[in-house]
Amino acid sequence: MAMTGIRRVTTNLGPVGRAPPEAIVERHAPRRLRTLPHEQREMVTELAHWSYGALGGALFGRLPPRLRARPWAGPAYGLTIWLVFELGLAPVLGVQYAEENRLLGRVVIALDHAFYGFVVAGRLAPVQEALPEKGRSHS
Repeated sequence: MAMTGIRRVTTNLGPVGRAPPEAIVERHAPRRLRTLPHEQREMVTELAHWSYGALGGALFGRLPPRLRARPWAGPAYGLTIWLVFELGLAPVLGVQYAEENRLLGRVVIALDHAFYGFVVAGRLAPVQEALPEKGRSHS
């Protein structure tokens, strides 16, 4: 969900013409989904992308704690997900996007995924160590 706002801004302002989730739906979704009214198709596409993001977050949580604790781990994880898509899945699926400005579009999407990793790693609201309550001894 963290990426949704960034993607909305970048697609509406122009650096990213068509985001990867929309490109995938246009090319590979079942006919029934492709023929839905625009708003409904957009909602289903977004929910699918959130599901993939939630799965990615769960997989990040399975990484060793020592690795997850590194400040760069989340952004590196998000960028790795993007690279796997960009270099592996997109060519296999024949998905092209951001034709208007390939370099800037891909940089924006890469930064979007780095932000996703930052959020998944809990860097926006890190869990703080519990402080002992006043008046209680912890021995």
